[in-house]
Amino acid sequence: MTQHNLHLGRTQFGNIADAGNLLSIEEAHHLLREWVPNEKLQLHMKQVAALMKAWAIERERADADSAQAWELAGLLHDADWEKYPETHCKKIIEELERRHIDPTVIHCIASHGPKYFGVEPETKMDLMIYVFDELSGFIHAASLIRPMGYEGMDTKSVLKKLKTLSFAAQVNREDITDAISRVDQTLEEIIQFILEHQKDVR
Repeated sequence: MTQHNLHLGRTQFGNIADAGNLLSIEEAHHLLREWVPNEKLQLHMKQVAALMKAWAIERERADADSAQAWELAGLLHDADWEKYPETHCKKIIEELERRHIDPTVIHCIASHGPKYFGVEPETKMDLMIYVFDELSGFIHAASLIRPMGYEGMDTKSVLKKLKTLSFAAQVNREDITDAISRVDQTLEEIIQFILEHQKDVR
């Protein structure tokens, strides 16, 4: 995460009248390609989106619309990070508000880094994007240095890498610990879920 002051200065987003209004996944992917030239960053966002959708369906028993909201938040959470690092989150929030998108999606995006943006996760969707964001990127980074990638990768090897502070040093271990402390799953359970659900995302 950048060192800019990214506090959003507010905790309310969107309009309650827009509840249920979602971008289609096709529209979201178009926005992603338009705003995010970096294919590695695109992949990160697609991986988080896949995790969010899978968690919503498998663990929260979400219906199609709710699962789509989870997926959209994951897909767009870093949409402005590359082009607008000094106003990360502000730009995508403003864009989604302009498009009258469901405020729960916008709040979820705003809460994916509470100590950076000053917005606390409130819903389960908020909590899980915070849980997945750093860990997803970390696990993918670990896969890249393995000859077989994700194949054969297990929770034990990820935990070992997490303790090696020189590896993926930009990943804030404190954020991971804080995120996990807010949910009723263990770090090991979350790592296993990520390994199972993001390995085939392209």
